[in-house]
Amino acid sequence: MLKYYLGLGSNLGDRKDNLSRAITFLDTLGEVKEVSSIYETEPVGMSPGTGNFYNQVVSLESAWSPQALLGKLKEFEAAMGRDLKHSHNQPRILDLDILLAGDCVLNGRDLVIPHPQMTRRAFVMMPLTDIAPNLYHPVLKKTMTEILENLQDPHSCSHSYLIFCDGKLLPFGRGIKKI
Repeated sequence: MLKYYLGLGSNLGDRKDNLSRAITFLDTLGEVKEVSSIYETEPVGMSPGTGNFYNQVVSLESAWSPQALLGKLKEFEAAMGRDLKHSHNQPRILDLDILLAGDCVLNGRDLVIPHPQMTRRAFVMMPLTDIAPNLYHPVLKKTMTEILENLQDPHSCSHSYLIFCDGKLLPFGRGIKKI
């Protein structure tokens, strides 16, 4: 059994229901152990006017290999209506990403673990820190809390400002709101 941390996102349709349906599906692949709060975030790298995302992180204990799990996640995204061939930087009903898989480090053509962008994305690190603040990144050898506290403008945009979240003042390029 591996303990996975998965990023969930949705910016089309009933975003909260899309995330809920994903969690129900994930529970069929193993056992969902922890579920973060939902964060509403502005889309990154998409056209202006694109709807905000709801983002969440869950932990899943599963016997599926990382590659097999990725296949199941992609099948479910497609079943939910995501166009897997043309959805990069496009609005999507559902986006499921493997962030971490135990202490595995994989560098495959179709799957890289830890997720190569996770430590630069507040919309990943905030919900991940909700459920696993003391979890160590297997490459950086830092806790999720340490990574979040040192996060620099993850969206590489031309402006940054401070937001207040759960008693902390944190620098981010775009606003993030806990739902």
